[in-house]
Amino acid sequence: MYTTSIAIQVLPDITEMDKVCAIVDNVIEYIASTGCHFMVGPFETSVEGDFETLMDIIKRCQEIPIEQGAPSTKAYVKIFHNPNGVLTIAEKTDKFK
Repeated sequence: MYTTSIAIQVLPDITEMDKVCAIVDNVIEYIASTGCHFMVGPFETSVEGDFETLMDIIKRCQEIPIEQGAPSTKAYVKIFHNPNGVLTIAEKTDKFK
């Protein structure tokens, strides 16, 4: 049972689209490496897990673009936390497949 789900969109402050895409790809690779269940969408990535782990992921997603040369970065984050459990990505989306 997941207690928290987030949706995160990371926007490195760089104008060259190929560099933006490369940084965002690296952020997604990091999310994949965490072992949390996730789903990449066209504007944001949804991730499920426990609250503390997801807060750490949000933090790291801000650090990666800076480490890769972005002078700054923005993130749009949605958080749903319920100690009794949240609807999973599959429960929210499978009916539309």
